Amino acid sequence: MNETTPAIEAQGLTKLYRDYYAIRDVTFSVPRGQIAAFLGPNGAGKSTTMRILTGFMSPTSGTARICGFDVATERLKAAVNLGYLPENGPLYLEMTPRALLKYFGSARGMTTEKILARTEFVVDKCGLGSVLDKPIRKLSRGYRQRVGMAQVMLHEPEVLIMDEPTSGLDPNQIREVRKTIREFASTKTVLLSTHILQEVEAMADRVIFIHEGRIVFDGPTADMKKEQASLEAFFHSRTGVPV
Repeated sequence: MNETTPAIEAQGLTKLYRDYYAIRDVTFSVPRGQIAAFLGPNGAGKSTTMRILTGFMSPTSGTARICGFDVATERLKAAVNLGYLPENGPLYLEMTPRALLKYFGSARGMTTEKILARTEFVVDKCGLGSVLDKPIRKLSRGYRQRVGMAQVMLHEPEVLIMDEPTSGLDPNQIREVRKTIREFASTKTVLLSTHILQEVEAMADRVIFIHEGRIVFDGPTADMKKEQASLEAFFHSRTGVPV
């Protein structure tokens, strides 16, 4: 990827269901090395945008690119550069984390040597050493989330897109997930969808705020506090709800 090419690019993304716009003219780009929070209330269009960016859904109009590759016309090249962790991402519960990583590595065409090396790396980063050979069905929700993160990081993607990555986790688990995301973003790019303001403040360099399918704010996290006395007040002001 050219250093000047945005890692993530949405240009005029629109998704129409009959006469209902899930998103309308969503446009933004995220440079390499940035953690951007995709913030908004439930039903604002966050997940729809994520699914289009990752190729799981086609837009009615507009273009999505990952590392310069059009997700619609160059999907395989885009997928090589992308790791996607949906909310409550599916896992094969009868597999162990080790077996799951081997399976996904093989599915991505990685060599045995590469799978072993990357498995060692992601297991260390995600703290899975103590549960590596336990069936996933026996793991806590926090450990399952770590397994999901290890799987999407396995092929060393340039971009990580995550939908509500800390949903349902306890405070200790949240801290570990945040740490892993920050370490990943030191050389890569992260776009995380959330409606939790603490996540924005703890991790994000930048906020892309969506409400009723449209982008209503795009700027540094610090600018949110400049506009309002608190992040909660900012959130309310952008969604038209009185403080």
